[in-house]
Amino acid sequence: MKQSPSSPMTLTCAPCCWGVDDVNNPHLPAWRQVLTEAAQAGFGGLELGPYGYMPRDVDLLTAELRHSGLFIVAGTIFDDLVSLGNRQNLLEQTDAICALIRQLPTPPASPGQRYGGPYLTVMDWGHDERDFNAGHSARAPRLAPEQWHNMVSNIRAIAALAQDKYAIRTVIHPHAGGYIEFADELHRIVSDIDNDTAGLCLDTGHLMYAGMDPVATLQRYWSRVDYIHFKDINQTIFQQVLGKSIRFFDACAEGVMCPIGQGNIDYPAIHTLLREKAYAGFITIEQERDPRNTASVLDDLTWSKNYLAKIGF
Repeated sequence: MKQSPSSPMTLTCAPCCWGVDDVNNPHLPAWRQVLTEAAQAGFGGLELGPYGYMPRDVDLLTAELRHSGLFIVAGTIFDDLVSLGNRQNLLEQTDAICALIRQLPTPPASPGQRYGGPYLTVMDWGHDERDFNAGHSARAPRLAPEQWHNMVSNIRAIAALAQDKYAIRTVIHPHAGGYIEFADELHRIVSDIDNDTAGLCLDTGHLMYAGMDPVATLQRYWSRVDYIHFKDINQTIFQQVLGKSIRFFDACAEGVMCPIGQGNIDYPAIHTLLREKAYAGFITIEQERDPRNTASVLDDLTWSKNYLAKIGF
């Protein structure tokens, strides 16, 4: 959905709607298919997805984006943020991703938007002991103080490079199966990393998956929210996967994420809050799935877009 004249909110989508989360997955759809179907579903923009999925050739990707009438709203670092030994890799990713997205067609800005796009969204990932405990706050292990300090230090280094070299805003994304997932971890990361350094990308689905109320959490951290992700959760499948020892993306392959409006998240209440807060900027729809199950992507995205339009987005 392209931004309407009456709304400062712009809906975009992400390659994860096609199951694109790991660039090494052999079952990924062609990147041109993702661009084509994103445009067919009526979106003006989408996220870059994992670095290396979309072409790294700026001229080629720019031409394809313009042909489809699209822009890139954000790049993503989805990696181990905890280990100091991973610092160089994280900074190399930051450099490469920011250099690419800064040269692509610029996302439109809305009056009242805190920070213009594109953004760099950072998510912790790659820890089996957390992946198998996604959604289970009581049993999921927490980082020791030194490990937490290392993660904070890594995020600060990423954010400084993105801002100082590319003028790109870093947003921290709590994610199921990572070490920034649950309410205590969200509170702690906001306390330890100030707003001048990085903002938040809050994801309604990951908040719900982690046992938080999306409306209340958006309200609580509103002063830090620069960018928002929307997804919805099939309550029946959610209860089933919580009863299993299962990785987060295996739960997605079982269909735990569903089109917006078909799940357990109160989107009319979210719409009311965002209107009250005069949110201006981007909302990215995501519906993670197995990339071998992409036949319904266009129908699902169209459903989500139409549902959100019906309730006022």
